[in-house]
Amino acid sequence: MKMVMKVVLGSTATLFAMNVAKAADLPVKAKAVEYVRVCSLYGAGFWYIPGTDTCIKIGGYLRVDTTFNGGAHGIPAYSGDLGQRNRYFDDFAARSRLDFQVDTRTATEYGVVRTFGEAVFQFNNFGTSNPATFAIGGPPAGLNSSLLDGVGGGYTAVGYLFIQFAGFTFGKSSSAYSTPWMGYPGNNSISLFGGNDTITGVNNIQYTAQFGNGVSASIGLDDPSVYNRTSLLNLSVAGSATTAGAFAYGGTHVPDVVGNVRVDQAWGLFQISAAAHEVDASYNILGAAGTPTNLSEISGHPDTKWGGSVMAALSIKNIPTGPGDSLNVDTTYAKGDTKNVISGTLPSPSFAMFGGSSRAYQSLGIGQTSDAVYAPVGFQFGGNGLAATAANPGGTGAIKLVEAYGLRGAFNHNWDPYWSSSLFGSAAAVRYGGNSADITTAKGQWCASYIAANKLTAANTSADFSCNPDYNVYQAGVTTRWTPVKNLTFSAEVGWFHLDQKMTGTATLTPAAPKPTATYEFRNQDTAYLELRVQRNF
Repeated sequence: MKMVMKVVLGSTATLFAMNVAKAADLPVKAKAVEYVRVCSLYGAGFWYIPGTDTCIKIGGYLRVDTTFNGGAHGIPAYSGDLGQRNRYFDDFAARSRLDFQVDTRTATEYGVVRTFGEAVFQFNNFGTSNPATFAIGGPPAGLNSSLLDGVGGGYTAVGYLFIQFAGFTFGKSSSAYSTPWMGYPGNNSISLFGGNDTITGVNNIQYTAQFGNGVSASIGLDDPSVYNRTSLLNLSVAGSATTAGAFAYGGTHVPDVVGNVRVDQAWGLFQISAAAHEVDASYNILGAAGTPTNLSEISGHPDTKWGGSVMAALSIKNIPTGPGDSLNVDTTYAKGDTKNVISGTLPSPSFAMFGGSSRAYQSLGIGQTSDAVYAPVGFQFGGNGLAATAANPGGTGAIKLVEAYGLRGAFNHNWDPYWSSSLFGSAAAVRYGGNSADITTAKGQWCASYIAANKLTAANTSADFSCNPDYNVYQAGVTTRWTPVKNLTFSAEVGWFHLDQKMTGTATLTPAAPKPTATYEFRNQDTAYLELRVQRNF
């Protein structure tokens, strides 16, 4: 019995000693768990980054849209295989996109320090099966990565990336020239022409001053190399059946100078914007498609000119038609800055549309978009009935700015908390100065270049043929949206596009393949599209 008691007492003592040793290893007091705290300073969705006084918000959207008889995101069928209506174009273009946004803000003695970043993950079909523009297994060299539509393909793009501090904005953001609605007064389409659009951001530095009562003014310096150029045409280079000259912009030497004065109050918004844009050419002698040659550097170049644009914008909120209804309108005039009229997040298009004809193989409507044109001094257009003479001496060597103006807008109406509609439209015009018989003017030089490149004579043009590169575009459409639950929207948009071109008569031309060399009638053209979309915001 004594032996049993010794064993029990010994075991108990051993266990007690082990537990005391373990207890000695534990901290006296566990650290408190640091929970994420809601930050209510900047609106819903922000929280404090643990251990800091910086608030962060993560958001974005996932969008799936399909356009019938057009390009992705509601682009009308106004060029390329879609414009030709040949057998290579796709009847529909589908696109899936994830937009991911990170917004941080910190209160300081200088005001709020903000950073904002946006990444876009996207996949869409190519819109054509033409091997001239698409290679099976991947895009040919030089094509934009957005065309990576192979299985498992897609791409990542950069939207906004900027820092804001003490009234300044540094980085990739909307231009100080732009309106809050950019190119979307009420539409879904990416291609509503008639005004400016920098919704995917442009590299800039800008400063905004607030004067109180909703009055502000902004001034900025924008990098124009990607976003604010159309074409500067060297008309000594042969063009095509739908264009004249070739792209001849030089390098970027100075930024665009932009600014606005804005009144933003409960009733709506009024804004006046202005921009100054340098039009700077590369060389007088260029090779095919505007590529340099070994003679380019010694050939000289035209003197630089400055162009620009002005815009007035008006938004009226809570109009009598219903709660939350609005009317957004902007109007623009540009000279040497056509991008601020024929604008979109993509490069400004030139238009080449084909249709039926009762007097020729087919009809053709063209509209070439440019900021300016030039023809080197003494350049002989030759063989076109407008060759240089002592009285009419060919190329002047001077850059001649192209004018453009536009109007666009939308009426946005809420039927009830779940249904809404927008009625939108636009009108835009591009004008080359002078007249087609005077080759010292922009219009005359454009026509001389076009006629010479296509070898047009009385024998292969009709009696009523006339050359005029001016054109107008008109657009109208309606969008209807259904939001069954918060932040989930289904929408359908129908849009009409009209090209009012100014060429007349018929001519024998060789358009891009697969179109044949044949007689074509110059005529206005129309197209329409349907875009369906579902979008989930988060």
